[in-house]
Amino acid sequence: MVMSMHWAEATPEQYDTVRDAVRWEEIPAAGGQMHVAWFDAQGLHVTDVWESQQAFETFFAERLAPAIQKAGITGAPDTSFHPLHRRHIAPDVSGAA
Repeated sequence: MVMSMHWAEATPEQYDTVRDAVRWEEIPAAGGQMHVAWFDAQGLHVTDVWESQQAFETFFAERLAPAIQKAGITGAPDTSFHPLHRRHIAPDVSGAA
């Protein structure tokens, strides 16, 4: 399952605060397979691959939501889910950037 998110109100500093609090790079989310995030003039953009929509929703409710609230991120993200057709990760790519 591909999850796409756009959160206009989130800043890079808030994203980093949430990442540091949740520690998803050190303690992976159950069902999470890939995470890519970037910022532009419209805010935060995320594309993830999850084993299911339910896996993402559980992670969001149990781990992300409390950290998001503490980081002071306002508004709500636009989130959509799409079936995964194919995933490829280059053999020499691993870990966080």
